[in-house]
Amino acid sequence: MSSESYLYKYRLRSPFLHHLVHRVNWNIHLKTHFNPKTDSIMANAINWFEIPATNFSRAVEFYAKVLGGELHKQEMGGIEMGFLPMDGEGVGGAVCAGNDYKPSAEGAMIYLNGGTDLAEPLSKVEGAGGKVMMPKTKISDEIGYMAIFLDTEGNKLAFHSAN
Repeated sequence: MSSESYLYKYRLRSPFLHHLVHRVNWNIHLKTHFNPKTDSIMANAINWFEIPATNFSRAVEFYAKVLGGELHKQEMGGIEMGFLPMDGEGVGGAVCAGNDYKPSAEGAMIYLNGGTDLAEPLSKVEGAGGKVMMPKTKISDEIGYMAIFLDTEGNKLAFHSAN
């Protein structure tokens, strides 16, 4: 299946893609109607995410290779956590292993920041033990690009970038 037909099929089922289109329209609306003195909105709909792992060391190594940065490891309340690299403030996340963490290719999908061009981290996925499910695919000029992959634990995730 071509990436264009996969994207068309996927777009029909992806709330994220629909959200991005509405987000562009919402940003235009905010620039013309939002009053910061009287109105308030959430900066982000998500403030934290956790990627489940059954083999913590393997998962940490995968994300370190793919994202090009070391994950800070810590145990908290019987849960092994590897914090994904991030600059400054913003939405963060971690790879987590514990009794209640079960990897899955179904359910909600996390879109990781692909940097300037998601082709760079995507090119490292298979060498690190993952699998590319959908190659870099253009969503639209305004929204940018996406790609879907499976990590070493069987989680389905995606990258997003403007270029």
